[in-house]
Amino acid sequence: MSLDMRDADARQDVIDTSAHESPAESKTTFAEEALRLGGKSETEVRKTGAIDRADDEVEGLFAPQYQTVHSPVHRAIWNDEFPIDLFQPSGIQPAPESNIVMESSLEIARRHRRAGTLYDERGKVSEAVLGELGCAGYWGLLVDREYGGQGVPFGMFAPFLTRMATIDPTIAGLASVHGCIGAVDPIRTFGTPEQKAKYLPLLASGERLSAFALTEPGAGSDLTALRTRAVLDGDHYVVNGEKLFITNAICGRTIGLVCLIDDKPAVLIADLPEEENEHFQLVTYGLYALKHTNNNGLRFRDFRVPKENLLKPERGDGLTVAYHGLNLGRVALCATASGNMRLMLANMLPWARFRHTYGEAIERRELVRRRLGRLASMIVGSDALVAWCSWLLDQGYRGEMECIIAKIFGSEAQKDAAIELFMKTHGGRSFIHGHLFGDNVHEFLAPCIYEGEGEMLGMAFFKSLVKDHGKRFFEPIGKALQEAGIKNPNPMNPAHAWALRHAMVPYAKWFAKYQFSPSRSVELPRLPGPLTAHADFAVKRLRKAAGEISGTMRKHQLKLADRQCRMADLSQRIQDTVTILVTALHAGRSDSVTVQLAADVLCSDLRNKLLGRRPSDRELRSATRLGEMVAEGGFASIAGIEPDAILMPYEQDD
Repeated sequence: MSLDMRDADARQDVIDTSAHESPAESKTTFAEEALRLGGKSETEVRKTGAIDRADDEVEGLFAPQYQTVHSPVHRAIWNDEFPIDLFQPSGIQPAPESNIVMESSLEIARRHRRAGTLYDERGKVSEAVLGELGCAGYWGLLVDREYGGQGVPFGMFAPFLTRMATIDPTIAGLASVHGCIGAVDPIRTFGTPEQKAKYLPLLASGERLSAFALTEPGAGSDLTALRTRAVLDGDHYVVNGEKLFITNAICGRTIGLVCLIDDKPAVLIADLPEEENEHFQLVTYGLYALKHTNNNGLRFRDFRVPKENLLKPERGDGLTVAYHGLNLGRVALCATASGNMRLMLANMLPWARFRHTYGEAIERRELVRRRLGRLASMIVGSDALVAWCSWLLDQGYRGEMECIIAKIFGSEAQKDAAIELFMKTHGGRSFIHGHLFGDNVHEFLAPCIYEGEGEMLGMAFFKSLVKDHGKRFFEPIGKALQEAGIKNPNPMNPAHAWALRHAMVPYAKWFAKYQFSPSRSVELPRLPGPLTAHADFAVKRLRKAAGEISGTMRKHQLKLADRQCRMADLSQRIQDTVTILVTALHAGRSDSVTVQLAADVLCSDLRNKLLGRRPSDRELRSATRLGEMVAEGGFASIAGIEPDAILMPYEQDD
């Protein structure tokens, strides 16, 4: 939940089909060759290759069985066997000690919220609250026990963020900034024993809260445009440059500072001074989002950082470090969005009961009930994706594609919930000062940008999905075309067919197998009601997706890099299909009839979107019935949430 907009995803500006191999194995990626053939500039070719190699380095950090080609989504699309077991996470039992830390942290936030003391005179989370949370162990949840933390699995941490967000979303977001995309994950993953011993206890206690400083005034999506530099001078690196949109970065904090060292991206762990000085200044600006936390620019002039603070990953460079924590942050964002939507739903109900039109409370009106039902369905979908992705990360999977699905769904659902459901139900009073919507509209919308803008991430998802297929089948064809000097191949041209006679054989075999091999049945678990039909629909669509994806690659060939709209559309349809499957399976494990009905409503909405059809009468009745159940207190997910007071509750005439 940071506006340090490290999209990580300049690499989705272009599709490449290079393999998961290190630069030592391949100095030139197929993406670079494709861009050269497409007439792109040398600058774009070089920068895209650098980003792609950084992505490969991150991939190499994971055991082969947990890399992208073995991930659930990739296997569901391309493999003969559908990995249904990888879409059904198992539960996690919290350790008693960790549970105490989480419950204590929730109570601290709850107590300060009731007392009106969460924020200081500037409207920021107060230092007193941050300190109390530190004493409770809040900031060390993701830090290993040997360094003073709790070392909780992510499958515990993420749903805990949802609970914290129902009390205060900013405090939940700060835990993600600190533990996922701040200094904790880089040091845990890439730090030396000495660096871990020095910093992790301080980060666990909250004595040093952290941030990650990557974005610059001229470097957002294009991370290769970094300008901040560090030059070794004796025992210190001397840093010069400026950072922008860095959340949680103020004097006295610890940051992961991305800079260029010898013209290569690197990360220094830097302690910001307790006060601004001639070598370090904060750059402040007006910012609508993240109003309760500190988000600043950072200016460095001959700023000195001890050379032993340089992170040195075994493979890769600073971009490798930057990319690693993004998946954690994306799941945390979805978890926080789920908490925010719970707040919205809890605040819709009192108003829907109070507000009467033509003698009847609007909670009894079909349109309002449908809004309540749809919001509950979005919450269940977000919970399903958070549980699934967290489990995959704990199992050791990279989870790149899966976490992108969670990020995009959570942020877009929160946006739609805020505008289409929450605001429209509250009407004009939504814009009164003090109203949850009016005061937080930017907080509800900005996550569409955090951790990578949605459509850009969708193209990153597509790239990860086609990478291996392209390497195995399309790269030989591309090289054959290059060697023959053919830029616009035509299979009906005998000369072209002859030039491709060898390169086409592997793809022809794959295509024949895909077209003519009988589909193997997938044994789904027993699911209640229509959830079986939803899961079966999703499985069948995913099994058919390989043909459309490969056909798109075949049609556009080297020009696919410029077909961003086609990639984004196809990517989103696959994401929606995966969401249907995960949500149906998640709700099928629940004993709650309300959760099961909410999953049915969401899956029906997504199926209608995919098929381009209108909702049936049955589907409309299901949505309104769900809203009625929510209004009657049947949705346990919002139990105990304290709604805000109804603003200006005009008395009605007798």
